[in-house]
Amino acid sequence: MFIGKVVGNVWATRKHPLLENLKLLLVKPISSDGKFSGSTTLAVDKNLGAGIGNTVLVVDEGGSAKKMLNDPKAPVRTMICGIVD
Repeated sequence: MFIGKVVGNVWATRKHPLLENLKLLLVKPISSDGKFSGSTTLAVDKNLGAGIGNTVLVVDEGGSAKKMLNDPKAPVRTMICGIVD
């Protein structure tokens, strides 16, 4: 789990059926001093409404992401689970 900032969108012409109607966002991790650290990653937003510039809480392991989608076979590893105020 990490805190990051949404830095972009991904628009897909084709998606796995479980990902239809879900946003794909690019998230850059933020260190404890507020600076960017690490690599940008692709994360799924399940109706939280995160957008570019938002600071978000991200789960980065498949088990939690699959539980959030209620499907043990979901092709997801990284999901946005909250927007930080």
